[in-house]
Amino acid sequence: MLYIVPSPIGNLADITFRAVEILKSVDLILAEDTRTSSVLLNHYQVQKPVSPYHQHNEHKIVGHLTDQLVAGKTIALLTDAGTPGISDPAFLLVRECVKNDIRVECLPGATAFVPALVNSGLPISSFCFEGFLPLKKGRMTFLKRMAEEERTMVFYESPMRLLRTLKDFIEYFGAERQCCVSRELTKKFEENKRGSLQEVYDHFNAKSIKGEIVLVVAGKE
Repeated sequence: MLYIVPSPIGNLADITFRAVEILKSVDLILAEDTRTSSVLLNHYQVQKPVSPYHQHNEHKIVGHLTDQLVAGKTIALLTDAGTPGISDPAFLLVRECVKNDIRVECLPGATAFVPALVNSGLPISSFCFEGFLPLKKGRMTFLKRMAEEERTMVFYESPMRLLRTLKDFIEYFGAERQCCVSRELTKKFEENKRGSLQEVYDHFNAKSIKGEIVLVVAGKE
């Protein structure tokens, strides 16, 4: 059996009781970054074998992991923060489990875009989650398509690329399009900056940017 276990996006107390129980019961824990996950596992005194599972090795080891699951092992998949599969590795392993009739159970839990979306103040009755923008190939085509999107849009971005992305949004969406940038969600220095794309760009252009970023942008009126 494979468990998909969401991990806290910042505050370690945000993990569920059930998630901790499952992590303590499985035969193996797969971690996107074993160093990051060890902080969480040590905090909750989870003492189980941990193996790396990330975008650079998932294609190579997915067959071996599937064989272990078929043989009867119980495995938990844990990413650095949030729910595995949401802009993080999980899809390949889940797909192989489905093909081989291996039971998969995804626990409910933390996902960064949900609190960012809810506290943005933008309409959330209908929205689209786009994850990370293309870095080079297809970026212009993607931005042109998103400029016509009428639903509220949600993106992930790194602090190093935030200003570039905001500038691109200003160019394609217009400087007055409303948005909210959420940074360091659930942590001590959480910040939610709301306003027009230009106002938010000016705000972050004048300061050092740290932490994981979620951008919520209003759709086209």
